[in-house]
Amino acid sequence: MNKYIYTFVAVFFSLSLFIFGWLSHSAYEPGKKIHKPSLLDKIKSSKTLNVVLLNAPSTYYIGTDGPQGFEYDLIKAYANHLDADLNITAAHTIKEAIELSQNPNIHITSASLAKTPQREEKFNFGPSYFEVQEQVICNRGMLRSAKFPRDVEDLAGLDIMVGVDTSYSETIKALQKDGFEINATVTSEYSTEELLEKVARHEIDCTIADSNIYALNLKYFPEIAMAFSISPREQLAWLLPDGANQLETDMFAWLNDFNQKGKMVQLKDHYYSYVLFFDYYNTKVFYKRLKSRLPKYKKYFKQAAKRFAIPWTLIASVSYQESHWNPKAKSFTGVRGLMMLTLKTAKMLGVKSRLNPQQSVIGGTRHLKHMIKIVPKSVEDENRLKYALAAYNIGMGHVKDAMKLAKRLGLNPNVWSDLKIVLPLLSQKKYYRDLKFGYARGAEPVKYVEAIYNYKDILEKYEKEQMAEGEIKSKKSKKTKKKSS
Repeated sequence: MNKYIYTFVAVFFSLSLFIFGWLSHSAYEPGKKIHKPSLLDKIKSSKTLNVVLLNAPSTYYIGTDGPQGFEYDLIKAYANHLDADLNITAAHTIKEAIELSQNPNIHITSASLAKTPQREEKFNFGPSYFEVQEQVICNRGMLRSAKFPRDVEDLAGLDIMVGVDTSYSETIKALQKDGFEINATVTSEYSTEELLEKVARHEIDCTIADSNIYALNLKYFPEIAMAFSISPREQLAWLLPDGANQLETDMFAWLNDFNQKGKMVQLKDHYYSYVLFFDYYNTKVFYKRLKSRLPKYKKYFKQAAKRFAIPWTLIASVSYQESHWNPKAKSFTGVRGLMMLTLKTAKMLGVKSRLNPQQSVIGGTRHLKHMIKIVPKSVEDENRLKYALAAYNIGMGHVKDAMKLAKRLGLNPNVWSDLKIVLPLLSQKKYYRDLKFGYARGAEPVKYVEAIYNYKDILEKYEKEQMAEGEIKSKKSKKTKKKSS
């Protein structure tokens, strides 16, 4: 009996092994393994890139032309590379951005985050895309007193505030540990930009901000001033989820290509180039004239914008650069009015009186529109508008000469970041003697374009704030009426 049982068991196991082996062999194909989709595969399949973006001037905000900001434009370029749509979750502080990054559905967190040793122990960073330094930023009025700090020891006794979970709070803790007396408040209520505004109003003495954040906010808060750098150079990078190896590899390759094609230079130039031309006193005067002079001529700028499809804020900025919104302005060369037209140009444009604000604005905008049309077709997007502005200042002949020279020097003749390198060379004989239109003071249109864009940014932020204040007043007024009724 036992013999039969043993025989049955042996046959059963042999048959089981044979069936298992046969099934395994039939399911197996040489060279083909079970593939688990990576995060990169999932993004490409869904065609959606889920991103946390810090809602701030240095990263992402809604402007007059829609979403913009240095990091928004950068991450949008990466999304385009992946052929994916951006699905944005906005954060208002770095602490909030870091908390949102823990959501399993988030692919990238972009919040102007520095790769600090403490953070690298906790988080997975992608490739570096920007180099910054932490800077102590104080109220400019303190320059006139002995309180303005020049080094870390001078911070003793000052009212300093920084954001919680920022690299700045880490720096403060490290300095306090080293024995420095620093009275710093750590807050979760305010963003870095809001703290810079508090410094500008002298509600606090100082804060700490990365150099790029300070640079972007200087034009909005001219009462702030950089005291000194408080950290070595640091790298900004995006936060990635754990296990996003293929996404990180793809990002490195894309960013390298983005840099090599000169696109990063163009992006940095767009957002940061005006800093070289920042003028504290001129900016202060501009803020005053936003209230005293702009309201008188705003309707004319808007009329011209509607007629010629050019942003009214740009037209107003050109006018301010030309005349400081003085309708009776006159230069030693004889140009006159809000848009500072020559007599010859005014006649050509049908402007009967250059001192008539409405006629001057319409005529000047028509002239700018003509310049936009005659910019060579090889120049695209916003570069086209900047070339037109340069031509408005110096003439299209010199702009085309600069384009030829750029090509000769191995630069890209179709992007403003390269053209503005070449334009100042038009004043040097070794360069201009072989050009059709010869000598030109080429540095002037560079300053001219940068100044106009600086004014435009300030004006758009000012208008946005005015609208927000108007909405608040309107709501309060409605509540008051309801109570009284």
